[in-house]
Amino acid sequence: MATGRNHRPATRSRGIPEATVARLPLYLRALTALSERSVPTVSSEELASAAGVNSAKLRKDFSYLGSYGTRGVGYDVEYLVYQISRELGLTQDWPVVIVGIGNLGAALANYGGFASRGFRVAALIDADPALAGRQVAGIGVRHVDELESIIETNGVSIGVITTPGGAAQQVCDRLVAAGVTSILNFAPTVLTVPDGVDVRKVDLSIELQILAFHEQRKAAESLTQDVPEPLAPGAAAPAPGRDQGPDGDIPAVMPA
Repeated sequence: MATGRNHRPATRSRGIPEATVARLPLYLRALTALSERSVPTVSSEELASAAGVNSAKLRKDFSYLGSYGTRGVGYDVEYLVYQISRELGLTQDWPVVIVGIGNLGAALANYGGFASRGFRVAALIDADPALAGRQVAGIGVRHVDELESIIETNGVSIGVITTPGGAAQQVCDRLVAAGVTSILNFAPTVLTVPDGVDVRKVDLSIELQILAFHEQRKAAESLTQDVPEPLAPGAAAPAPGRDQGPDGDIPAVMPA
């Protein structure tokens, strides 16, 4: 199996938009679930619903892959799984290093979804000498002094940073200098990288703040709906316990 250092996905050379690339993993996850249930074909509407996008956008995305489906039949699930996996570079082995083995780094090391998607955790690295040699998810933690040699030995091109914010840029600089060209950053800071290096930022606190904004807005809308509309100028307020009918006041509860 090829390693990540020897081959990179062809999405850029083929002109696939970044927004489409970002949706390909969503399609792949939905298709994998269908494949596990032995579903042979799927319509664009069904797949779009499972992936959380609209069907027109899905068909446009797949057109970049050269996949148009069959009218009246839909898309072949197994072929799409292969096609998207190939486009994302998941048909090969991608060695990954995780730097910063605190709670988050340890949790990522224990995540079972990496291996099944073509990502092999090649090393766990931390600056704390007390962690060196400790087993996390069956992998011995290595000291950060070994970072460069680990990357060279394993042909690593993808690094995951889960350090505190203050240490992230220095770690990033060392990763890049050692040959890493793609970084997944969980640290609460913005990294500066040279051209040719891709960075994806994951900030859980920002996502929670966005959810808090939407919750606050929903609460404000609910309060607005509960406020009675003001009466028109000169209109008399209805008597308590009575509703206004077309022929004047009628009791709110009609007698039996």
